[in-house]
Amino acid sequence: MHAHPGLGFASPTPPAGGRGEALALYIHWPFCVSKCPYCDFNSHVREGVDVAQWQAALLADMAYEAALLPGRELGSIFFGGGTPSLMPPELVQALIDQASRHWRFAGDIEITLEANPSSVESARFADLALAGVNRVSLGLQALDDDVLSFLGRAHSVREALAALDIAQDRFARVSFDLIYARPGQSLADWERELTRALGFGTGHLSLYQLTIEPGTRFETLVRRGDLVPADDDHCADLFDLTRQLTEAAGLPAYEISNHARIGEQSRHNLTYWRYGDYAGIGPGAHGRRGSMATERHRKPENYLSAIDRNGNGLSVERPLDPETQAMEALLMGLRLAEGLNLDRVAQRSGVAQSALIHDAATDRLIRLGFVLREGQRITVTPQGMPLLDAILAEVVAIEPAAVA
Repeated sequence: MHAHPGLGFASPTPPAGGRGEALALYIHWPFCVSKCPYCDFNSHVREGVDVAQWQAALLADMAYEAALLPGRELGSIFFGGGTPSLMPPELVQALIDQASRHWRFAGDIEITLEANPSSVESARFADLALAGVNRVSLGLQALDDDVLSFLGRAHSVREALAALDIAQDRFARVSFDLIYARPGQSLADWERELTRALGFGTGHLSLYQLTIEPGTRFETLVRRGDLVPADDDHCADLFDLTRQLTEAAGLPAYEISNHARIGEQSRHNLTYWRYGDYAGIGPGAHGRRGSMATERHRKPENYLSAIDRNGNGLSVERPLDPETQAMEALLMGLRLAEGLNLDRVAQRSGVAQSALIHDAATDRLIRLGFVLREGQRITVTPQGMPLLDAILAEVVAIEPAAVA
């Protein structure tokens, strides 16, 4: 996920506690046709993939997590990557079927698959829907062919819009991504592009400002002076415009970069941001089981070797101390338009509620209109959201040094 919740929606307060909440399952497919110059996700280009070997490995990894998370209701499955739409639909179905044997499926389980909007991959959408996928997230990224070329994308706008049409026909829920704050992009440029995007009728949009991530080709270009990122003031103006247009179109922000019609928020991602439990399998996948953080081997070959050796792909399994849990819950929950409940953070982490936030700093930010506090619920306002990093530094009382 990239980056910049503000314009609120009425969301039910999640139940307190860990085991009573629905579990989320994340499955990482690490393979891509090519590596995009802005991408720092765990993605790899390989000439061939042994599907049977990968199916056996992912099923073994899932079984390992299921044994440690027994008796839970599964609220969502998310196939991320990499490019999961390159997975054979039969593999997707095998993983969904096996998950249904390990856990009870919620009646309205959300099963999302990330997809590139190419004609090759959109041809699989009917079979993916039959396999059980009911929500697709398309990586459109831009509505201009020159920009798509700059971003290293393999599809054209025409191809992307054809894939979007097919997706909206095949899946109950559709989301797509756009990247803005690109070099040279004016407010008028973005207004035209976003207005067009809002006219497509999807119920969810993920709108990310272009960030220059370490280790990417874009970082190399910036270092050489061949690429000049948008400045902070212009990014702030673009962010404000984004909020205005999405709110007016009935897709208010419910998280810093995510916008949805009421009821179409990504339930899977809400589990992350509300600090719920999620099992993560596949190369590089992260997970959280109560007070335990997990991470899988990133390189596909190392992941498969670990499965053969240990029956799981784990590279890290580390206990989270109460302070780390509380700090992570605060940092994620304050990204949300609904904010967070301090009592719930205290109950889940074991840290005293009085130790979670700086009251004096919070009161000052309330007077400035950047923060709201109603009882134990604290929320960053739409006016405060562009300043979120600075607000977190002032409000969160738990010192970063306490994080392992």
